[in-house]
Parts: sequence; structure tokens; C-alpha cells
Amino acid sequence: MKNVTLSIGSGGKDMHAFINDYIVKKLGNNILNRMDDAGVLDLKGGRLAFTTDSYVVSPIFFEGGDIGLLCVCGTVNDVATSGARVVALSLAFILEDGVSLEDICKVIDSIAKTCKEANVKIVTGDTKVVEKGKGDKIYINTAGIGLIEDGVHISSHNAQLNDQVVVTGSVGDHEVAMMRARGLINLDVKVKSDAAPLNLLVEELLKKTKDIHVIKDPTRGGLASALFEIASNSNCEIRLVEETIPISKDTKAVCDLLGLDPLYLANEGKYVILCPKDSTKAVLTVFGKNAKVIGSVVSIGKVKLNIETFSGGIRRLGMLDSVQLPRIC
Repeated sequence: MKNVTLSIGSGGKDMHAFINDYIVKKLGNNILNRMDDAGVLDLKGGRLAFTTDSYVVSPIFFEGGDIGLLCVCGTVNDVATSGARVVALSLAFILEDGVSLEDICKVIDSIAKTCKEANVKIVTGDTKVVEKGKGDKIYINTAGIGLIEDGVHISSHNAQLNDQVVVTGSVGDHEVAMMRARGLINLDVKVKSDAAPLNLLVEELLKKTKDIHVIKDPTRGGLASALFEIASNSNCEIRLVEETIPISKDTKAVCDLLGLDPLYLANEGKYVILCPKDSTKAVLTVFGKNAKVIGSVVSIGKVKLNIETFSGGIRRLGMLDSVQLPRIC
């Protein structure tokens, strides 16, 4: 690859290759190399989780949310994957000359509402403006920090034999909502983005049990890519059961018509959680009736992600091969 392509932002193989070959190779260290959704720093007095994310979603308003909601929930969700209590966010705007101040106010109102819902404060920020035609209305960068309690050790490297795999709700809704917002599909389906802050649910879960091994945010690249990353980092084999994976009727209909695989569609308000069987009840209680056990870790020592299909066969899954829909966050 000689030039950047949209597939580098897809969450799939090209993105991981770019990160490993160009970023980790030159900037890698013991924290960055773990490649979790949040870096964990051991400091005097405790452990700090730190993450950053940039949002370039187009259009900036869509069914079920907007870029303001997305920038808060995406960042608090990433911090919380470490088991941290999120305490603060930064907020940086890159605005295009000529963008409507009415639209900017709507986005800021959405940020304020979502921060209140997530019980987190914006504590610092920045604003830049670029010439007309050099941006796309508004880009946002956020960073988040959180504090990790003693006894909490959650990482994509921590999956263990016989762990149960739980997904906290139906998959693929966000990417289908973005397809509708861009006019790529004109179907009578009622699919909204699932974008939502989940950090307070993680806090509630850890009050019930700290025996949680992995929490992963299946955004770009979807459920399958997130689980393959867990399998790779933990050197384990994960087996899923297709009939147990929750997919909404409308999202399934869109996938069937367009030939899309819902396991690779982006989510913005779901987690994949791996934990011992004894902790599964706590996960299902906290995340509610839509959370489902969809598989388990069946062996350690070999990287595999397989799924038992509806027909009774075994299908091998891996990272997303190429971009399905760019700029979904």
C-alpha cells in the first residue's frame, strides 16, 4: 500500500496493518503495544485509564443520534472497557468555515445532554476553523480519563478457558442507521443508531462482581472483528452459536437484501464481555433482557474464531477484510 485509503479507517485488516506497521513499529511501548481500547497507566496512588478518539461521521445528524452524542458515548465507553470510572473528557472542535451556528449549537446541546447522562464533565478543549471545502462541517476529537479500582483487571488479553461470551444487545443497528442517513438504502425499516453511554452500567456491574476478564467495544469492524482481536490478544479459540446472536428484525432484513454480514457491522452502544460462568448472571442482570450469551472460550493456545451456523456447520471468522461503510463514527 503506497497511499492512504478509506479501508484504513474500517476497523479491519487494513487498519490493524497500518497501526502495526507504521505506528506501533515507530512509537510502540509496553502500554501502547497492548492495543486495548484504553491505555492503563500505573501511577503513584492508583491506575489511570486514558483514551482518545476522533469523530468524522457524515452526516452529523442521523436517526437515533448525532456527532455530539457519538463523541461522548464513544469515548466514555472506551475508557470503561478497562473497568475504569470515567471522570473527565477533553473536547476539541475542528469547524469548517461557513457551517451553521444553529447546527453547532445542536451538537453542543447534545454533548451536554450526553455528559449529564454519563455523569462526566468536559474539563478542557480547543477550537480550530479550516477554510470552506477543507473540512466537512465539523470534526470532533475527545479524550477521556478514568480511575481503576483495586481488584479490577480487564483487558482484551485476559480471556480464559471456559469464559462465557456475552453481547449486551442487538448488533449492527448503528451502521444500518448510517446507511439510511446517507440515502444508500430506501427501505421501510425502523432502525436507529444504538449510540449510548455505557460507563455507568460498567460501574454497576463491577459493584456486583469484579471477576470480569474482557470488555470490548465492537465499533468499526463489528462484533466479529472485536472478538477476533480478543482471540488474538488472548491466544485463544472462541466459538459462537449463530442462533443466539441478537439481531433486530429490520437490521436482519437489510442485511439479507443487501448481502451484508451483520457480524461485521458497526455498533456504538454495545459491549462484548467475557467472564467466568459464575459472573454471567450479573452481566445479564445489569445489561438487561437484550443481553445474550453467544458463545465461549473453548481452548487456549491457538487463535481461532468459529461460529456454529444455523445449518449446523462451522464457519471460520476473522477480521473485516475491507471497508463496508466509511466514516461511521
